[in-house]
Amino acid sequence: MTFLSRAARPATAGPAAALAVAAVLLAPTSPAYAATNAVPTYEVKINLTTAALDASFAPSTAVRSAFGITGSAKARSYSYYDTDALALDAEGWSVRLRHKSGSSFEETYKKRFPVTNGDIDAALTTANAAGFDSGDTHYKAEVDWGYAKQTLSFSDEKSHSSSGYSGTAMPTSTTGRTWLVNDVPGKLENWNGAGWGRTALQASRAHGPVTSKVYGGAWGPSDDASIEVLPVVGANGTGTEYVVELSFKTASYADAADLHADAVAVAESHGWLYHGDILKTQLILDRY
Repeated sequence: MTFLSRAARPATAGPAAALAVAAVLLAPTSPAYAATNAVPTYEVKINLTTAALDASFAPSTAVRSAFGITGSAKARSYSYYDTDALALDAEGWSVRLRHKSGSSFEETYKKRFPVTNGDIDAALTTANAAGFDSGDTHYKAEVDWGYAKQTLSFSDEKSHSSSGYSGTAMPTSTTGRTWLVNDVPGKLENWNGAGWGRTALQASRAHGPVTSKVYGGAWGPSDDASIEVLPVVGANGTGTEYVVELSFKTASYADAADLHADAVAVAESHGWLYHGDILKTQLILDRY
């Protein structure tokens, strides 16, 4: 509470002035309430070596059994859009156009924030200061928990009709870019200044497409387990390499921690574990 001085008022100040002062003092104020930090979900992502694949480059029977993978292969194709100089990536943004067989196109605009030394709360606070908080229902917060690295991301997902496109067919780079520019969300559009994101997207091109196969299941506390097998062009521009990603989704930090520890232990014990984090987004941007 603020206490006012009782110093004598000038002789010219009458009852009307006193009432005006009282009115100001008694008028309610509107304190500014900062929005709370977002509450993320978690996706544990552990890379496996090609020792986890059979001769047809599908997860082996032993791998499926070990991680509760029961589903058959489902194909998906996708491209990331960025400039040749990767202007969006440099600002922590990625823009993906994806087509799952039998579904509409998915447009995903994602902003990433690093998690340092496992301090997820600090990353959430940094994101809050940048406008990504619990009050923004357009963006979904998620922590990607890899072998040795964690990343906080906020994703705005939109869709586009797949009419005229069969299977996982993708549009031309120009057509896909037009869709993504037309649907660019405000946070990206004005991220680095008014219109910056739209301008960057207008100058972008498709990096890809790539087509992967995903096998689903359930394991431990996660009812959304999967293995994605992604063929990519070799680093020298020829040949094919296979990225194998085991993942588990959960809303619980404790469950994510258990899933991470258990998955690493099981994969290590069978000789399937890749000791590192393969970032698919970066790999595709760099190689296509």
